[in-house]
Formats: sequence, structure tokens, C-alpha cells
Amino acid sequence: MVSYKDLGLVNTREMFAKAVAGGYAIPAFNFNTMEQMQAIVQAAVETKSPVIMQVSKGARAYANGTILRYMAQGAVEYAKELGCANPQIVLHLDHGDSFEICKECIDNGFSSVMIDGSSLPYEENIALTKKVVEYAHAHDVTVEAELGVLAGVEDEVASEVSHYTKPEEVEDFSKRTGCDSLAISIGTSHGAYKFTPDQCTRDPKTGKLVPPPLAFDILHEIEQRIPGFPIVLHGSSSVPQDEVDTINQYGGKLPDAVGIPEEQLREASKSAVCKINIDSDSRLAMTAAIRKHFAENPGHFDPRQYLKPARENMKKMYIHKIVNVLGSDNKL
Repeated sequence: MVSYKDLGLVNTREMFAKAVAGGYAIPAFNFNTMEQMQAIVQAAVETKSPVIMQVSKGARAYANGTILRYMAQGAVEYAKELGCANPQIVLHLDHGDSFEICKECIDNGFSSVMIDGSSLPYEENIALTKKVVEYAHAHDVTVEAELGVLAGVEDEVASEVSHYTKPEEVEDFSKRTGCDSLAISIGTSHGAYKFTPDQCTRDPKTGKLVPPPLAFDILHEIEQRIPGFPIVLHGSSSVPQDEVDTINQYGGKLPDAVGIPEEQLREASKSAVCKINIDSDSRLAMTAAIRKHFAENPGHFDPRQYLKPARENMKKMYIHKIVNVLGSDNKL
């Protein structure tokens, strides 16, 4: 058994309480590689922001769970080295799909886990979530649950259609499970293709797709039913068109990739939404920088030569999200 406290990590309890009270959201950035971790830590330290470093099932398979744990411990020490005396870093399991996976992560130093039973019947979701909560709370680990289903594809999480969260269920669910935060579905979606062209309109001046608005009426009703309870938004990458354009310019093929408008995320972050998940934007920033570098430097083959600008581009994106979208800067 490895305690996250021995790794210098924190859980989300106090972090979320401050975010809800302060009207901002904590960035939850997925990571798979050292460069992503470095960029996340650099951005968090420079902006004086708490941060959640998320690990998906795909990341654990790609990078190895033990290595990711030590990377999270390294992130804490790296933040201190960069001048942050008391970093607030969470190591979070994203979309855990079984009690066994959640238990394994808790036993191996994760400070927060998500149990995603949203595809199960309501009572089964409650039973599974409660089982995870009981084990996690015995080790002072916080638990995120989910009601409602997001469309889209990201790693092993996939659904062709979305099902909005039913506000009438949230109070019963949160009380019976004892979860610490709740991911809801109000129109966000996983991946870089969050909406089909048929779901969008086109800007007559630019020809770019304009996605449908988020269902803020559902969010506000949920806030009224469970006031002050921490709410989470998954699938909240904005899919920056400048990064998409760069990828396409240098040989990529991402037609009609579209994300969640940042102004809607800014509005959400001022509500009870205190955690916003961002993954695809990091992937796009990394890929855009690498494609551009190879096009301009065809003779380069040293990974450090092309991963350095990729890391810098991700860091730039993380800082932008923290300062201009989520408002979590200067909160340490």
C-alpha cells in the first residue's frame, strides 16, 4: 500500500471547496508522457494554480501505472524545484470502470479516483459507486462519480449518443453514494470531433463550424438541487482552430474538428463546476508543434529537437486555459 500523502500529493476535498466558493474551476489535464507532465507543472507553477493530473486507462496501459505514479511524485518535487513551496497536485484516475481498477490505483498512490458507472442502470451505478467510495474514504482518497453519458471517443471511453444528466436524480445519487464530486452531461463530448457538422451551424464569414450551446438550464437546476456540491465537466477541450489549422497545413487530416467554445467554459467555471477536464487540446498542441518542426527541419531525428517545441506549445496552452478560461491562477 502506497499512500499518496507520502508522495506529496493532495486529494480534491479542500481544493474543490475553495473553487466552488471562489467561482473558478481546477484544471484537470490528462498526461501520458514526461513532456506533458513537465508542461503541466511548469504552467501550474508559473500561474500559481492548483492542478489535477489525470491518468486514463489508456495512459496506464501506455506508460505503466507504476511509472506514472513516480512521475506524479516527480511532478511534486519538480514544482518545488521551480519555486513552488507548497504545490497542490492531485493524481486522479480518469474513467475508472471497475472497483478493482479504483482499488488498485488507491493502493498505488492515487489521491483521487473516478468511478464511471454511467452506462449502468441507475441502481447498479449507485451500488458500484458506493463500494468505491467506502474503500476510498477509508484511505482519505476522494471519489468522482458520473450521471449521464457523454458522446464521443477518447481512449477506451466511447459512446455514439449522449444522455443528459437528469436533475431529479442528483440529490438522491450524491446522498446514497457519498461521492465527493459529480460529473454531469450537459452537452460536452469526448475527443476532437465533439459534434457532427449536422449538429452545428457554420459561421458565414469563416466557414468554421459553430457547435450547439451547452445545456446551462440543466446545470442551474442541478446547482439548485445540490447547492455547493462540486460538479465536473468532462470532454471540455475547445479544439483550438489554430492548432487544427497547423496540423492540416503540415500534412494532417482533421476535417471539421470542433470543440466547446471557451466562453461557455468560462461561464461554467463561475458556477458549481469546479473541475474541467482537458485532454484533446494537449494532444493537438503537441501534434501541431511536432508536424511544424518536421516540416521546417526535415533533417532532425533527435527526439529532444522536436519534443522541446511540443512541450513549449503544450505549456502555452495550459497557461491560457488556467488564466483565461478557468480562472484558477493565483489560488495557491
